[in-house]
Amino acid sequence: MEAEHVFHRSTEARPPLAVRGEGIYVIDDRGGRYVDACGGAAVSCLGHGHPAVVAAMAEQARRLEYVHTGFFTTEAAEELAADIAGQCPGTLDRVWFTGSGSEAIEAALKLARQYYLERGDSGRSKVIARRLSYHGNTLGALAAGGSAWRRKPYEPLLIDVSLVDPCFEYRFAEPGESAEAYGERAANRLEQEILEIGPDRVMAFVAETVVGATAGAVPPVPDYLRRIREICDRHGMLLILDEVMCGSGRTGTFLSCEQDGVVPDIVTLGKGLGAGYEPIAAAVCSSEVYDAVATGSGALKHGQTYNAHVIGCAAALAVQRVIREERLLPRVRQSGERLMDLLGQSFGQHSNVGDIRGRGLLIALELVADRATKAPFDAALAIHQRAKAEAFARGLLIYPSGGTVDGRSGDHILLAPPYNVSDGELDMIVDLLGQTIDAVLPS
Repeated sequence: MEAEHVFHRSTEARPPLAVRGEGIYVIDDRGGRYVDACGGAAVSCLGHGHPAVVAAMAEQARRLEYVHTGFFTTEAAEELAADIAGQCPGTLDRVWFTGSGSEAIEAALKLARQYYLERGDSGRSKVIARRLSYHGNTLGALAAGGSAWRRKPYEPLLIDVSLVDPCFEYRFAEPGESAEAYGERAANRLEQEILEIGPDRVMAFVAETVVGATAGAVPPVPDYLRRIREICDRHGMLLILDEVMCGSGRTGTFLSCEQDGVVPDIVTLGKGLGAGYEPIAAAVCSSEVYDAVATGSGALKHGQTYNAHVIGCAAALAVQRVIREERLLPRVRQSGERLMDLLGQSFGQHSNVGDIRGRGLLIALELVADRATKAPFDAALAIHQRAKAEAFARGLLIYPSGGTVDGRSGDHILLAPPYNVSDGELDMIVDLLGQTIDAVLPS
C-alpha cells in the first residue's frame, strides 16, 4: 500500500482494511471475518450489502446524483419525508434532512431558536440538557451533550448549556426508591433548573430517549418522559428528543418515545435511518413549529450543501421499505427479548457485570469492579478498550465506552446487531462476548 495520508482516529496505527460486507459480517483484506454486533455505532441496521438498498442507490445514481436544495427538490426526498411523517406520532410531519446526527442536532437547535424569534419571544435562547448524554461532535451539539471527556478540550469554544441529572436508575436511584419515585425526582431537576434560569429564558430541553454511547443503552424509567413533557408544556418550552441512535426502529418502534407515550416538538434521526448505505439524518418538527416559520419569515435561516442528498434519500427510503416488507420491527422486539435473555443467562450473575439494560436491539452491559457496591474499575485500566481489542481478536465487533458513571470512570459494552439478525447469530454474539469478558476479567 502507498504511503499513509488518511488522518485516522488514532495516529498510533492504521486500522485494518475492510474490503467487503456480507450480512452481519465485515471482511478485511486478509480474509478475516468479523461479526458486526454493534453496526459500527448502531448504524448498520440491515447488515451489509442488502440487495434492495444497493439497487435503489444505483438506480438513483444513474438518473440523478445531486442537486442543491436551493434550486430543486427530488422525488426521493419528498417520498422519504412522507414516509417518515407517516411513521411519526402526533403532528411530527415536517422533515429537514442533513448528512449526520450532529448536523441534525445543530438544525434542531437553530430551529428552536427561530421558532421563538418568529413568535416575537426573543428572550428565549437557553438550552438545558443532561449529564452523561451525547448529541454529536460539532460545537453546538457537543455543547448540548454531557460527555465530560469529549467536552473538556473544547470548553472555551462551547455555548453555555445547563446540564441537569440524567435518568439513570441503576446508578442514581436511592436504595429502596421505586422507579416511579426516582423518575419524578430526576424530572424535577429539570423544573428546578428552569426556575433558577428563569422560565422566560429557556427555549428547549434536549435529551436522548434511550441514552446511547455515553452511558450505555439507558432507557427512561416509567413516566419520566411524561413528566418531562408536562414540565416543558407548563413553561412554554420545546422538547427535543435525540433519537439518532435509538430511533428509526432500533428499539422496536419507529420512534423510541412511542413506547413512553410522549411526542416531542422536534426529534432527530440518523444512523438506522439510512443503515449506513449513505450518510443521512433528519430533524423532524411538529406542524406548530413549522407553521411558526411558514407564517413568519418563511425560511429556516440554515442550510448546507448536502441537505436532502438525493442518493442518501433514495437509500433511506429503500431501507424503510425493507424494514416494512420484511416485518423487522416486530423482529427487533422479539430478538431484543431473546438477546436480553441470553445475556442474562450468561452474565446475570457474573461478578463483574453490574447491569444489563436496554430496549429492543440497543443493549449494554456495564462492567464493574464490585457487583455488590457497583464500584467501577479504575479508569486508568481502560477496561472497555481492552474488551474492544479482545473482542476484535476473536472476530467480534462491539461498541464499548468509558466514563459511564461520571464522565471519567465506568465501563460498558454496547450491542446493536442488525434488525434481521438470526437466532444463531445472537447465540454466536453472546458466545464470543463470553470469551471476550473471560479474557479481560478472568474469574
